[in-house]
Amino acid sequence: MKARQMPYCVIDGLRMHYLLEGDGPAVLLLHGLGSRGEDWMPQIVALAGAGYTALAPDLRGHGKTDKPPGPYTIHQMADDVNGLLERLVVERAAVVGLSLGGLVAQSLAVRHPARVRALVLVNTFARLRLARRRGWSLFLRRGWSMVAGGMKKQAETVARELFPRPEQEGLRRIAARRLAENDPAAYQATVWAVLRFDGRRDLERIQAPTLVVAGAEDTTVSLEAKQELATRIPNARLEIVPGSGHATPLDRPEAFNRLLLEFLRG
Repeated sequence: MKARQMPYCVIDGLRMHYLLEGDGPAVLLLHGLGSRGEDWMPQIVALAGAGYTALAPDLRGHGKTDKPPGPYTIHQMADDVNGLLERLVVERAAVVGLSLGGLVAQSLAVRHPARVRALVLVNTFARLRLARRRGWSLFLRRGWSMVAGGMKKQAETVARELFPRPEQEGLRRIAARRLAENDPAAYQATVWAVLRFDGRRDLERIQAPTLVVAGAEDTTVSLEAKQELATRIPNARLEIVPGSGHATPLDRPEAFNRLLLEFLRG
């Protein structure tokens, strides 16, 4: 197995940070809003140990990647990622996207289909459809906490939503710390990119075999939104992970890794 690398590439003027580990077929891991590549560490370790190369970039406006002024778009982020794959001479990859990363993964699969050999969409959507009234309440609270208390307050609010159980205190603390490190302007630019995205017309154009993963207790994105992906993408199926919320790769890593590796090997 190759040593872990955490280098940078410049893609069309954007200095992009990424984590690379393993030696084998490439698996591209695209994180959620306010997150970063290293939040995929349970999957990076599992993939590298199973004979894959895990590539986890920090998306535009996130982590150690540049944070240029907005507006941002999901298609722009997909083109950033495609440029990274091109620079690293990765002809094809399995692409795994969580929430925001799932939007970028959909766009990549439509705009650059030759790059995507398989697709895993986790707790994401083609058009924002929150989990009924509770989902809208959570989303509005996020926006209000940003206005009222800044990034630190926003981070605490989101961390509590992602990891509400007492036994998840460790995950909650790490999430709050990392989310608080986000640049507020870049975070807001990304929120607007999510709100503007509508990939519904393109779902039938996705050619790659697709696994849609839903946390059974996700209060952010509705199950109906995930069912729409599984129904309208031609070669897709849905798997529901019991006891999991919105951050399935972190709150149920063993179950998620098992699904992921079975899908990649199939």
